[in-house]
Amino acid sequence: MNDYEAILRAYELAGGDPTSLQFPEVGSLVVEKNRILSFHEVEGLIVEPEETQRGIKAKILVKKDFKIKNPVHLCFGVIPKEGLQEIIMEIVLEDNSYVKLLAHCTFPNAIKVKHIMQAEINIGKGAYLSYEETHYHGLSGGIEVIPRARINIASGGRLTNSFSLTKGRVGKLSLDYDVEVGKDGIAELITKVYGKGKDRIEIVEKSSLNGENAKSLIKSRTVVIDEAQSKVVGETYGNAPGARGHVDCVEIVEGKAKAEAIPKVSVIHNQAKVTHEAAIGRIDKRQLETLMARGLEESEAIDTVIKGILR
Repeated sequence: MNDYEAILRAYELAGGDPTSLQFPEVGSLVVEKNRILSFHEVEGLIVEPEETQRGIKAKILVKKDFKIKNPVHLCFGVIPKEGLQEIIMEIVLEDNSYVKLLAHCTFPNAIKVKHIMQAEINIGKGAYLSYEETHYHGLSGGIEVIPRARINIASGGRLTNSFSLTKGRVGKLSLDYDVEVGKDGIAELITKVYGKGKDRIEIVEKSSLNGENAKSLIKSRTVVIDEAQSKVVGETYGNAPGARGHVDCVEIVEGKAKAEAIPKVSVIHNQAKVTHEAAIGRIDKRQLETLMARGLEESEAIDTVIKGILR
């Protein structure tokens, strides 16, 4: 019970709502390090977790034609200052199904923690997955997080994926998502990260538009201050007629921080179209002056502008 209460407190720090785990109509999975503290299924949703020496393996399946009414809550965390957690996840949405997954990864006391996520996601015909992942890594920066996802979207399927790490420190983040989109499929990848101190951020997101009229958006918003460094790579490949893709990357740099943006677009079919835009710069001085004229200190004004960018 003490372990469960501790992970719930950490879950709340990451932006989760612990009370949502108490309702019988809400599916969930709660993991601390390599221990499954709880999991709950609802009609149409199958959750199959298994403990391993380094973490857990889990399969989440949504049955054909089922629309899961309430968001399914996932909590992964490490409470001690040191530790390793490896999550091997398989997510399957059968044809014409829908689910919204709210994942909160929390490491509030991390001094020497490593979190590895390897996910394989298959979205069936006409199915829709909304996946919102929010992280909290504590205040020391003593953590390394390595999320990897390989995603396949079948004909008419849709993915909306967001990754957010805007509170506390980042530590080291190495994110790599690879999406293949079939006919009439849609993929949206949205990433928001705020690096401070000596944080290191590397983001690679790739979308292959393999089916006719497939569409994708890769959108990233990264802020680095102090001595933090970021590198953001967005790739989109238009491989089929009617394919449409866009890469949108904005990075803000303050102090001695460094940022690098690498958009990569490729088209091999003459009826496909892929575009990109990337911008790196400092906070607009006029915005700061306007906020400071209204009574904010400079640090408060900078924080307000950054929150607006990451919203």
